[in-house]
Amino acid sequence: MAKITAKTSTKTIVLLGALDTKGAEYGFVKECIEANGHRTLVMDVGVLGSPVIQPDVGRQEVARAAKTELSVLVERQDRGEAVVTMARGAAVLLPKLYAEGRLDGVIAMGGSGGSSVACAAMQALPVGVPKVMVSTVASGDVSGYVGVKDIVMMPSIVDVAGINKISREIFARAAGAICGMVEAEVPSGVDKPTIVASMFGNSTRAVETAREILEEAGYEVLVFHSVGTGGRTMESLIEAGLVDGVLDITTTEWADELVGGVLTAGPTRLEAAARHGVPAVVAPACLDMVNFNAPDTVPERFKGRIFYQHNPNVTLMRTTVEENRRLGEILAEKLNLSTGPVTVLVPLKGFSMIDAEGGPFWCPEANAAFTAALKMNIRPDIPVVEVDGNVNDPEFAQRSARTLLESIRG
Repeated sequence: MAKITAKTSTKTIVLLGALDTKGAEYGFVKECIEANGHRTLVMDVGVLGSPVIQPDVGRQEVARAAKTELSVLVERQDRGEAVVTMARGAAVLLPKLYAEGRLDGVIAMGGSGGSSVACAAMQALPVGVPKVMVSTVASGDVSGYVGVKDIVMMPSIVDVAGINKISREIFARAAGAICGMVEAEVPSGVDKPTIVASMFGNSTRAVETAREILEEAGYEVLVFHSVGTGGRTMESLIEAGLVDGVLDITTTEWADELVGGVLTAGPTRLEAAARHGVPAVVAPACLDMVNFNAPDTVPERFKGRIFYQHNPNVTLMRTTVEENRRLGEILAEKLNLSTGPVTVLVPLKGFSMIDAEGGPFWCPEANAAFTAALKMNIRPDIPVVEVDGNVNDPEFAQRSARTLLESIRG
């Protein structure tokens, strides 16, 4: 086990917020953090009223970082514009502070507007930098605030409006949380070259088999569940230059993006490795399915389609011949952006566990439509290898892993 060396050096924690409406609250948290022996650096993203406490980075500087003058925002009195502008400015300044060694962690408090500003700025920081957001919206769907970064969302319980017997407890614990996070030392270890892989329940066997081969070859394999956030997170790591190879076997999120399922990763899925020249192997695992929640959540327009109940909360819908044809065109379009080596492997006997001969999603016509469209539209220099097996057969997984290793090694 890696040894952890205890360190007690003082850290700098940035407090990011609107000091006109939340100044007293930030003053309280500032005192709590400093009582724990750490420095604070306060950044003001307020626009209208005067700051209650003195900031270290003023609102004028934040606005200018967004290429706007504060006086313009004050004159327009447009709250929406102010939120977007100050978020953009803070997103410029936080990475700058981090690069200068003046930021070890960041904490913010607020409602939906304050959370939007702070979280947009936090998303500009690398994964691993401590980020705490005390928010009135933290108990709901926070995917829009967190994005693909490691932001800790903490419910404020009451509104961020004064120091009272509830908020005093919450704010003090939040201050303790960010202090503990910046004090924590990451155990040292030997970093291996990294491969990212996409996986789904219906492609688990394929990825696990390939993973063993890749790890035996000396690579660390990070597996991402293709549930929307998984694909976006994987793409963000590739964008950040942290990845040496991509085993993108499970591209199912594109089926949800095209048809209207609940696990879409957005229209830029599959672009990161292509644009950054990272060696990749891509396969159509689970493109035979679109994902919905419980059966009663499936939109009425899909009545009469073929469904499979994966579990009480997951309903899978079989993609059609036409949808698979379009998916073949889309994957070709994305992979044609490639500036590095990429190979497509197509399993001829099914794209998932349930898309196998005799299975509930077995539809050779749909899979053939995908393959034909892919081959018709993809660049001639990008290999499309048809494998006589199901995506979960050991031979397919072995072929995928070995192809990727060959691509990485050149």
